[in-house]
Amino acid sequence: MTRHAWKGRRWRRVALVGGVSLGICAYVTYHYNTAYLIAASIYRCSVAAKVTSQVAWDYYRNFPDLPGPDCDENERSQILAIRSAVHSRAAEKMKRALMKNGGVYIKLGQHISAMQYVLPAEWCTTMQVLQDQNTASPIEEVNAVIEADLGEPIEQLFSSFDLEPIGVASLAQVHRAVLRDTGEEVAVKVQHPTVRKYSDIDIATVSVMFEFIHSVFPNFKFMWLSTEMKSSLPRELDFRNDKVNAEQVVWNFSVRPDIPLAVPKMIRATERVLVMEYVHGRRCDDLAYLRQHAIDPAQVSRAIGRAFAEMTYIHGFLHCDPHPGNLFVRPRVAGNTSHGYNFDLVLLDHGLYRNLPSRFRYEYAEMWHALMRGDQDQIRYWSRQLSGTDLYRLFSIILTGQNWSTIESKALSRSAGPAKISITSMREQEPDLVRQITEVLSSVPPVLLLVLKTNDLLRMVDQRLFADQPPLVQLHAQLRTWLRLSHYCLMAIRNARAADISHRPTHASIPQTVMRSASLALNWLSYWLRDIVLSSYTMLLAIEDTIARLRARFTMST
Repeated sequence: MTRHAWKGRRWRRVALVGGVSLGICAYVTYHYNTAYLIAASIYRCSVAAKVTSQVAWDYYRNFPDLPGPDCDENERSQILAIRSAVHSRAAEKMKRALMKNGGVYIKLGQHISAMQYVLPAEWCTTMQVLQDQNTASPIEEVNAVIEADLGEPIEQLFSSFDLEPIGVASLAQVHRAVLRDTGEEVAVKVQHPTVRKYSDIDIATVSVMFEFIHSVFPNFKFMWLSTEMKSSLPRELDFRNDKVNAEQVVWNFSVRPDIPLAVPKMIRATERVLVMEYVHGRRCDDLAYLRQHAIDPAQVSRAIGRAFAEMTYIHGFLHCDPHPGNLFVRPRVAGNTSHGYNFDLVLLDHGLYRNLPSRFRYEYAEMWHALMRGDQDQIRYWSRQLSGTDLYRLFSIILTGQNWSTIESKALSRSAGPAKISITSMREQEPDLVRQITEVLSSVPPVLLLVLKTNDLLRMVDQRLFADQPPLVQLHAQLRTWLRLSHYCLMAIRNARAADISHRPTHASIPQTVMRSASLALNWLSYWLRDIVLSSYTMLLAIEDTIARLRARFTMST
């Protein structure tokens, strides 16, 4: 079959799927019982269908194949430039469509912006603006939602209510207010009124969009993303879950007063309105604010790392959206706190959590422990257990953000710096990379997808916190992250093995009791000895950091 005939057949299939897509959209909207909602739903579907068709047609007509090994450098550069231009053009069209529809579509764009290990850099960079560009709902609509859910209008519930929101997200916006009955300063989170109306039709349309793109690009297997949105969105749209999750986190960390984690007090919650304590502070990556209040970014990084490691490996209850807008820092007087820091790390937006089963936590800890040691046999084994594929090298790269050579040389916890991989260059060298990545991500359990996203967001926060530090300090920041991770992995492995020893069926004889006690003691001793090495190395890095900072100040002064 000629290339032209093959493309013609593919495009006929694209046209067929496009027609079916519109038919599905029309069928779904038919079940809504108001003319306005039907019309609006059809409009939103048409926007999605139009941009999907435009993007598919652009790729079909203008996207060249990767250059072969015999291609000269000039021709190769031209082909790569054309591919990049198509990526940028398609991403820009998609971004405008997502912003036009808003709501769930903005959420989709935010997911895309975090998929730097999967999608071209042009797509991720273009979609990053959707993290902050959300349209606020008019105050009249906000008042209607509050009155419908709380039973009273704004003026009866609050003695003051800022008309301008202090934050606008894809699903809701937040207003500063003062409760009329208590005089307490609060933050009021109000869901955009149209989000719930269109959530079902939007998710259905997104699913059809993915199927449509998959028909054009068979290697595109990201239907799991729409499946994840179907699972998580209903929970995020019910603000009562925010209250329950926040209270669970407070309970979990009540036994760890040494970690400076704070959660706003939840005062009242309905499906669409959440009233909570107002938090004075700024984003954790606001370096000017940290300097103004003499807060050490390294301490903030340590607090974030410890808090999320506790959630992942100890509690098994993980906040899955730790972007800087959800991590605030507020100054404190160190002597007046139980944790001894001069700040609190305030965790916001408790809508998206995942429970991590104990078996998953153990396997995940073993995987990271193997990565730290560069043990290929163990990496291969635990990668298979977690991802269900044999692509252990690619899975390791996605997990750590480092090149395989760094992992293989056992240098991950000795010399690894910020993320060193370039998916674009890897894709140029390995044409089958997209298929391999989608194979890994479509095989892993759904909970691991959110854990991977959480890892990426935490890495981004860490890089921003050390952006103005000397290069050696930036390097050591990543090393301390690995060392802290190793500490919690060892702790999780110790706890899992201790539970296994304690639950082994034995007779109540003295020798067996002694053997069990000895096994528990050896398990604890092995953890203790390894952890001492990690702690010693961490102290050495802290000393070197102090010297590096002093040298940098001396150089600037001279």
